Amino acid sequence: MTTPGRGAAVVTGAAGGLGRAIAAALHADGWRVLLTDLDADVVATAAAPLGGWSRPLDVRDEAACATVAAEAAGAPGGLALWVNNAGILATGPSWTHDATTRRRLVEVNALGAMNGTHAALTVMRAQGHGHVLNVVSLAGLIAAPGETVYAASKHALLAFSLGTLADLRMAGVRGVHVSCLCPDGIWTPMLHDKLDDPGALASFTGSLLTPERVAARAVRLARRPRPVVSLPRWRGAQVRLLDAFPRLALALTPVVRAAGRAGQRRQARRAGPEASGPRL
Repeated sequence: MTTPGRGAAVVTGAAGGLGRAIAAALHADGWRVLLTDLDADVVATAAAPLGGWSRPLDVRDEAACATVAAEAAGAPGGLALWVNNAGILATGPSWTHDATTRRRLVEVNALGAMNGTHAALTVMRAQGHGHVLNVVSLAGLIAAPGETVYAASKHALLAFSLGTLADLRMAGVRGVHVSCLCPDGIWTPMLHDKLDDPGALASFTGSLLTPERVAARAVRLARRPRPVVSLPRWRGAQVRLLDAFPRLALALTPVVRAAGRAGQRRQARRAGPEASGPRL
């Protein structure tokens, strides 16, 4: 169901995983949700039970983002929310990634979110209200070993988001908000094949979150914007402390490695025998 006056919400990377969970949670909360993703057929299938509104979108395409924003702006209530969720992960030491991999991580995770933000702000600044919610990750708050280039792209997104929010306020725009959601590791297809990957240890150092839990927090954040929200809150405080003391963080690298490996084994037991098989 939708609630009159809630407006339209665009979610990128919504064909599966966290994006699909966020879209479903927003739909249940009364938003008109436009699901976007690279594959038109897959995202249409995801959108079918949520009102059937979907469009193919490569977030690296600035003009395509603007087209989606303009379409959402024409819905009843206008474009009220844009969720930049699309993202990719590559693990391993930074020097093991070739130029194409590094460029793709930055283009999707950082520049893609910038494209979506700019497209949304073009509409929202004109109408005087709206909210951009960027899914950043705890990796945006600290340099995660083994996920260095991914973390760099998320650091860039965090800086861009907070700087853009400050720019809006300096320009006298009070009705448009930018929020960053920084969740811990989430058990989605992004991590399903990482249970034996030493490069992904940082993602398993905490308690893996479900997409539904993160989506529920995203809905609350959509209702009440805040500049930065970490999930769980204590993990955000923990990594910020380590980020403030880099020598301590480096000294604790063996602890991170041990905790991450233990987390991988724990998740493998929870996932069961299918954890070692292919996942879609």
